[in-house]
Amino acid sequence: MDADLRLSIGALSEQTAVNIETIRFYERLGILPAPPRSAGGHRLYNNVHKRRLIFIRRARDLGFSLKEVRLLIGPGRGQHVTCANVKTITEQHIADIQLRINDLKRMKRALS
Repeated sequence: MDADLRLSIGALSEQTAVNIETIRFYERLGILPAPPRSAGGHRLYNNVHKRRLIFIRRARDLGFSLKEVRLLIGPGRGQHVTCANVKTITEQHIADIQLRINDLKRMKRALS
């Protein structure tokens, strides 16, 4: 992938299926690094931003909270997060999903 690629926020939004305001929100939270700006002040995103945003969107689609996403991308943000930390987060997420599945099965039985 070309690290020198420069995308406008609109192009990044289209390529990642993430709303423009959501991209700005992720920047304010610090989970998406602030991009350099053009001489005219426009944000110029590259493939690092694009890959990070795709990861965030996918994690959110899988039900991870923004707090969990922040922890999962910690190493990419220069934070010390161990594999054990990531494993703990994902195992807890799996346990939460299993609880929801069990609740839904009970609800289904009650309604049947």
